[in-house]
Amino acid sequence: MSKRLSFVKYHQALKPLYDFNQAMHQCGLERPLVELVLMRASQINGCAYCMDMHSKDARAEGETEQRLYMLPGWREAGSIYSERECAALAWTEAVTRLGEHGVSDEVYARALASFSEEELVNLTIIIGMINIWNRINVSFQTPAGSYKPAAKAA
Repeated sequence: MSKRLSFVKYHQALKPLYDFNQAMHQCGLERPLVELVLMRASQINGCAYCMDMHSKDARAEGETEQRLYMLPGWREAGSIYSERECAALAWTEAVTRLGEHGVSDEVYARALASFSEEELVNLTIIIGMINIWNRINVSFQTPAGSYKPAAKAA
């Protein structure tokens, strides 16, 4: 396979994405839920770099290995995920796999039962952002495995 260019040298072009990504992490949604969503979208898109990053970030925030391992089968493991998390995961899958019919009324109703309108918009933007990052990292074959989570503030 031919060598892919490194998008790192185009950092200036990516700066608005980094800034927006940072802002979205301050949107008020609980961090463990956001990490599950980021991880699930990355699994769907096959982005090894993002799966590495978000599994490490989730673990650094206290997420259990069991919940991360079982994430692809969350529907059958509902007892270890809250209804809010299940609604977010269903929404993540529907938004990530959009398809020609969009998000079903059933998935929308479930999400709206667990999230305010503002939270659902924020969740959708977060899902959109991870899908952008997944596409960048998969397209440029960003190597996975070397990510280290930021140290927690004391």
